Amino acid sequence: PLSTHQVNASGTLNLLIAARDAGVRRFVYASSSSVYGENPELPKREAMTPQPLSPYAASKLAAEHYCRIFHRIFGLETIALRYFNIFGPRQDPNSPYAAVIPRFLDALLAGRPPVIYGDGRQSRDFTFVENAVHANLQACRAPAAAAGEAFNIAGGNQKDLLWLADVLSRQLNRKLSPVHEDPRAGDVRHSRADITRAEQALGFHTVVSVEEGLQRTVEWYRGRATGNPKE
Repeated sequence: PLSTHQVNASGTLNLLIAARDAGVRRFVYASSSSVYGENPELPKREAMTPQPLSPYAASKLAAEHYCRIFHRIFGLETIALRYFNIFGPRQDPNSPYAAVIPRFLDALLAGRPPVIYGDGRQSRDFTFVENAVHANLQACRAPAAAAGEAFNIAGGNQKDLLWLADVLSRQLNRKLSPVHEDPRAGDVRHSRADITRAEQALGFHTVVSVEEGLQRTVEWYRGRATGNPKE
């Protein structure tokens, strides 16, 4: 049977074929910052050579190549968006693909210390979901000159996991120090995006700061824990 990562790339290929055959004009692909992998250079720029560290990241990069090929050969307007650490309400903390913020919130609301793999100094460019929605809409509206390219979509920040655990603990009024476990293979140490190309080509900009996004997310998870999630 196919792995999830193989389905990711082959599923995108099937969608590209269907879009081409149906005469679709614009195809926006959800890629990932994970394609940059272990390249230590910061901030991450689209011209950097990708160095994916995981099958997931490799499948995202493979699908980006499919998008470029379909634009070049068949004229399908494709735009790949490299999302950086999207977060917000409704993320499932129990999913095998759960991001760090819902996992931290789930632990803190249950009175458990959050688990950090490594020393906690690894950093991420956390991006509230409303920014990703804005990017998707801008990618649909962008001039044809943006087609065939990939763009970083991020919140324009760089926060480490110790900072994150502290902020969430204070917002929930839960004084629980994180528990540290061994680092996980394939985890990137630092991540921060240069979003200049997305600003210029797509008209993208950050509409919600990471601090405001965290506050909205905490309010939703707190409401869910009391049986009254805010919609």
